[in-house]
Amino acid sequence: MGRAFEYRKARKMKRWGNMARTFTRLGKEIVIAVKAGGPDPTSNSRLRVLIKNAKAENMPKDNIDRAIKRAISKDTADYKEIVYEGYGPFGIAMVIETATDNNTRTVANVRSVFNKFSGTLGTTGSLSFLFDHKCVFKVSAATVADPDELELELIDFGADEIFAEDDAIIIYGSFESYHKIQSYLDEHSIEIVSGEFVRIPVDTKDVTEEQRETLNKMIERFEEDDDVTNVYTNMKDPEEEED
Repeated sequence: MGRAFEYRKARKMKRWGNMARTFTRLGKEIVIAVKAGGPDPTSNSRLRVLIKNAKAENMPKDNIDRAIKRAISKDTADYKEIVYEGYGPFGIAMVIETATDNNTRTVANVRSVFNKFSGTLGTTGSLSFLFDHKCVFKVSAATVADPDELELELIDFGADEIFAEDDAIIIYGSFESYHKIQSYLDEHSIEIVSGEFVRIPVDTKDVTEEQRETLNKMIERFEEDDDVTNVYTNMKDPEEEED
């Protein structure tokens, strides 16, 4: 797996190398979860998983507590999760997920990046057919008695792919099945290491190395914006080209 593994590792380190930006993103997600379901993680399942995600990213407990307190403060602005879609250069589809308290600012920033790289900002939902919206859980393999049995059980709860990875088990399911899968895992005392949503391209598009460099610069520009939480594209990664 050589070069492909190093590529994935480099991309992850480059993307989340700035810990302050990572903590800002997680803090916003915690604020949104608290405002939607309350500050008690025992009764707010989404918050409970986000706290696990934060701990997995080495976010200090004080930061997590401050985010929860900020969410219940009357002075804290409401964050809205807004998705922008468009085409970057070379016909590559892009989905930009944001969490913002000022949509006017955020859409202006997103449009500016598209314009700078000769891309086009589209209308919401215009490219949704190009990506599968999935939930993904990482659970501790040590807390799973029988992985095969777990797979059979979770199929009924919306899971569509389960596989082992090191000392963990990865579970993919439809976006809508998030809470059903989480509830099953909680009820069966299976430790959730992290849980999140991802967008997986239905089909990927080949690009040259020069084009990839330009597109990566565009992605990095998006990710420099504190309002942006995730960027997805249908650009084919190097590891796919090796398969």
